[in-house]
This record gives sequence, C-alpha cells and structure tokens, in this order.
Amino acid sequence: MAIRTRFTELTGVEHPIVQGGMMWVGRAELAAAVSNAGGLGILTALTQPSPDDLRREIDRCRAMTDKPFGVNLTILPSVSPPPYAEYRRAIIDSGIRIVETAGYNPGEHVEDFKAHGIIVIHKCTAVRHALSAERMGVDVISIDGFECAGHPGEDDIPGLVLIPAAADKVKIPMLASGGIGDARGLVAALALGAEGINMGTRFCATVEAPIHDRIKQFLVDNDERATNLIFRQFRNTGRVARNGVSDKVVEIALQPGATFEDVRPFVGGALGRTALETGDLDAGLIWAGQVQGLIHDVPTCADLIDRIMTEAESLISDRLAGMVARDLQPA
Repeated sequence: MAIRTRFTELTGVEHPIVQGGMMWVGRAELAAAVSNAGGLGILTALTQPSPDDLRREIDRCRAMTDKPFGVNLTILPSVSPPPYAEYRRAIIDSGIRIVETAGYNPGEHVEDFKAHGIIVIHKCTAVRHALSAERMGVDVISIDGFECAGHPGEDDIPGLVLIPAAADKVKIPMLASGGIGDARGLVAALALGAEGINMGTRFCATVEAPIHDRIKQFLVDNDERATNLIFRQFRNTGRVARNGVSDKVVEIALQPGATFEDVRPFVGGALGRTALETGDLDAGLIWAGQVQGLIHDVPTCADLIDRIMTEAESLISDRLAGMVARDLQPA
C-alpha cells in the first residue's frame, strides 16, 4: 500500500518525507537524491554565497532530478543580514514551486512567494507561531519538537506533546519535525495528527550527504544523549552534537556574567563548515539532534526512504492492526 496524505497531494511527491534545509548540507546532491527516492529534497539558499550561486545550484539540481524539490530560506536577525530579497527573487525567477521558510518574521517573503503561486512550508517551534503562520497564508506547517537539531525555541516542548497540540488547532497540513529517523517516527507522526515528516540529522548520515564520512560515522556512533544545548542564556537556544567545541561553549556560558562575545570565537558558521567538510570533529559546531540515538547506518537516500515506507506500511497494516481487539461472535 502507499501512504497518501494532504501533503503528498498538495506537493505531488510520492512519499510524505521531507529533507529539511540544513546549512552547508542542503546541496544539489542530497536534495536530488531525496527527490529521486520519492521524498521532497530541499536546497538551502544561504549555503550558496550569492543569489546567482543559488540560481546555478537550482539548475544543477534540476539536471539531477525531474521530481519536485524545494528551497529553504531561513530568516535570522542580524546586524548585517544577507540580501534576503535577492535570494527570494532568485528562487522565484528560477521557477521553484515549493519553499521552506524558517526563522524570524517571514511575512514579506511569504507574501511574495504566494503571489507567484509558490507552496510555502513554514517551520516553527510553537503552536502560537504555527497559528500566526497559518494566518499569514502559508500552505504547510513544519512543527519542530524540542528533540530537534538547530533552534528548538524556548518552550522546551517535545514532539509527543507539541505535534498533537498543534494538530488540535492548525487546519492546514502539518509536518512533524525533530527526533524522527525511521518508520516508527513516521507512523507516530501520522497518528499524532501530522501529514508527513521532516528529517534533517537522519539525512546527514546518508551516502549522498555532501559532508565528510567521519561526520557521518560520528552521528552513527553517538547516542540520544550526545547533544548540547547552547545559547540558552541568550534566548536563542541551539541543539548541537556534543564535541569539544560545544562542551567549551557550555562551560563558558556557565561562568558568571558570560556574554555572547565570550563564545563567539567558537561558534562561527565557517568553523562548522570546516568540520563538515574536513571531518575534524572539533573544528566547530556540528548541528545534530537527539535522533542520533536512532541512526545505525549510512544508507543511500533511496534505501533509507524505501526502508521507512516499507516498515511504516508493515507497522500500520500488521502490528497496529493486529492490536485492535475484535469482539468474538459465539459459535
């Protein structure tokens, strides 16, 4: 059997599985592999140095797949922000039909994308933010539980509570994100009210992920305890893999009067990129979620998605269906 949801019907993808946008990781190799396997691959716009580089990366992805794929545009407050409007224009001009937005106040971007007929998925970490995005006109909510890599918000609500809490109020299709890496996560997400799943860390540990093999093996070797929460005192919490750098950042943050300037030398994005590309586990931050504890191999994207779908269908039709007690009629 196939699993059809409002999300697959809306986007035209075969399976309700999305590869979320990830800095330095969401490149054409990975996005195309996910899309070719029937999921929705996502390019990360700001991984590209300029809007013109993004245009070229979109063209490169199109040369690798004829299936739907999207682009992530994450908006973060900054003293010197990147030219978001120019990246947005590159996405629109390139004919992209699906965009994942995330971060701070995406209103003007959503409005422009919607004016050009683009399906907008907005990632958020709280029910109130999901409802705000729904009012803004987005088409899909990706609700991110506390287990996730990246920025889980400041409410600390895990997916088992956050997903159904959002499903109780959000009317548009919803993806479950954070802590999901296998068929059990997909089936649980569907049961909790989602229409699909969004995976980041799990797709980092695939053959096609454009990062060093030592990083992939690091994710396999780690368990669910191997993360650190950083930037808590700055109300910009981030979940990263536990390594020498993130341990140091946590240690500094515990000192009385610590400020962001004290940790800045350790947390630059360029350092994280070096770690991912060279395999130096202590070169910078490695963003990863608690789902590390469910990652046991490094398959191709096709094998991973096929495994998830096959096992999900078996869970639904066999294991769960077999648990439903039926009244026995007397002979």
